Amino acid sequence: MTAPDLPTLLANGEHAAFHGKPAAAVGHLEQAVVLAQSQGLAAEMAAAAWLLGVALGAGGRYGGALTVLAPLTDAGAGPGAPVESRLFGSFASSTIASIHRQLGRHAIARESDLQALDLTDGTGEAAFDAYIGLTSDAVGLDEGDEAAARLAQANEALPGQGGEWWRQRVRLGWATAEVAMLEGRPEDAEAHASEAVQRAEDSRAPRHVAKGLLLLGLAQVSQGSAEAAVTLRRSATFAESLGCLPLVWPSRALLGALVAEDDPAESAKSLAAARSAVLAIAGDLPPGVRAEWLGRPDINALLEG
Repeated sequence: MTAPDLPTLLANGEHAAFHGKPAAAVGHLEQAVVLAQSQGLAAEMAAAAWLLGVALGAGGRYGGALTVLAPLTDAGAGPGAPVESRLFGSFASSTIASIHRQLGRHAIARESDLQALDLTDGTGEAAFDAYIGLTSDAVGLDEGDEAAARLAQANEALPGQGGEWWRQRVRLGWATAEVAMLEGRPEDAEAHASEAVQRAEDSRAPRHVAKGLLLLGLAQVSQGSAEAAVTLRRSATFAESLGCLPLVWPSRALLGALVAEDDPAESAKSLAAARSAVLAIAGDLPPGVRAEWLGRPDINALLEG
């Protein structure tokens, strides 16, 4: 059997990372990194390494993702770095920021997002990723004016209203929903999250569907909607089928709390799944970050509940 060539490995890895199970991307992308290095193809190696970091992070393998991504940020920030190195350095910095954000480390995430932005000219896909990350950082830090300003910059970085950049448009919907929630507009948040879910479904991106459903469920919970449990159950089921632990634990934890009175059995099962996901994420973190993660008040309460 002929060994897969580099374009095939990259294509298969990218498809699995964004349209399938992230774990299925890892093998393809690890091979792609090695093959690109052996052929002296720096741009292809950087693309493969970034996608590998995305796939590892999406599965909750944060320690592995950070190990893969850090050299890309260093290469992009070096003096006289070529355009491709700066581009993938920016992408890597944004992905690192996303990981820290998911760990609740919003101030540290902001530093990485600002580094990502510094590696761009303020326009294009990489700049958009940085702006949208800075929006979510501000939401996490409860800075409403900053969140709104960064969201406006993200909007300006998008191209026309065609069907291109589906991933960015889905993420814009998420961030817009987050800002609406921060500003006390849960109905608007629900509308934006619902639109993001539909766009992700149209793009056949199940991981993005799961994240959109989580945000939709949060907006519905804040309004006392009877649909919230159904939405969160869908999010959790999607996330579990894909092996996306960073989405499993919050959807299962929130669902478990929500149905505690009406269905104690489902609540217990859901909370147990959330705890398992939290501990699995902890297992791939560096020791200091692991202690911080497990010491978070919400995580600690979940584990001791």
